[in-house]
Amino acid sequence: MQPNEHDDTLTPTQRAARMVLAVVLTVLALFVLRDFLGALGWAVILAIATWPLYRRISLRFGRNPSSTIPAALFALLIALLVLVPLGFAAAAVVHEGRVLLRLMHEAQQQGLPLPDWLAHLPWGAAAATRWWMANLADPDAAKALFGRINPGMLTRSELVGLTVARRLVLFLVTLVTLFFLFRDGVALVERMQVLGDRVLGHSARRLETVMVAAVRGTADGLVLVGLAEGAVLALAYAVLGVHHPVLLGAISGLLATIPFGAPLVFCAAAFVLLVQGSTAAAITLVVFGFVVVFVADHFARPALIGSAVRLPFLFVLLGIFGGVAAFGLLGLFLGPVILALFLALWREWTVP
Repeated sequence: MQPNEHDDTLTPTQRAARMVLAVVLTVLALFVLRDFLGALGWAVILAIATWPLYRRISLRFGRNPSSTIPAALFALLIALLVLVPLGFAAAAVVHEGRVLLRLMHEAQQQGLPLPDWLAHLPWGAAAATRWWMANLADPDAAKALFGRINPGMLTRSELVGLTVARRLVLFLVTLVTLFFLFRDGVALVERMQVLGDRVLGHSARRLETVMVAAVRGTADGLVLVGLAEGAVLALAYAVLGVHHPVLLGAISGLLATIPFGAPLVFCAAAFVLLVQGSTAAAITLVVFGFVVVFVADHFARPALIGSAVRLPFLFVLLGIFGGVAAFGLLGLFLGPVILALFLALWREWTVP
């Protein structure tokens, strides 16, 4: 018996009871999965954004996209694309942490001499010099200073360790979910289409198309514009004399996918230039960097995302920043998708 034929035999009371049961089970399922909704959301977004590439590669190597091997290999590839940069960043943090601990030990044993660059700061040099002499140059003062800091650092280190462990578990959940989405994606989409047709009728396919286009357009806007920002900033680093311009450009491009992420890098590079006495270069880098970020976030990215789903400039801008404010990093995708679906329904229901 076909499902639709069975539905026709239900009484209104049975239909209402089934709907109530469906709502209750959905709420309970979301409650059970509440700690993993973010991980599941990232898996769905990654699957939608990379599905055309995954399908193309699978077919090129003579594999069915619904088979296990290509799904596992592609999920592993995405894991490496995330973990390798994070590994380099973690190694850099550990190295800098060891340097900081060594300096703290030296300060408590014999004090740290006043560095030459501190007196050449364009502003605040006198106050910085007084603070250094009062807290770091004298071993007893340094012991008192770091004695106050160490207990807090220990507590924060434990919290950081727990946070990292939790993030790794969530990342593992994302990868496992991504594997199953790649392997069973075709069958899952077919079932979702059947459900959409039953619940929303002819609007379901249109909303599905808008959602997919919004996710892929947002992914393209974030990644492509981020890479462009990184390339432009790498050129600026090289021209202004910043060390390791290519590496800093790559980090800037990676963080540029997050609103206001790139300024963390070029402001740090500008501070190094300032310490080295290159005040003009530091100011130039900060001004140029914020101009690049402003143009990318307010013009290039909204134009690229909006063109994919015919979303107005203002809606894209509000979707990106409002989504981040409401859902965190996941809101980078959810914001534009939600507004795109809202606008699609608005256009459909208000057609005269």
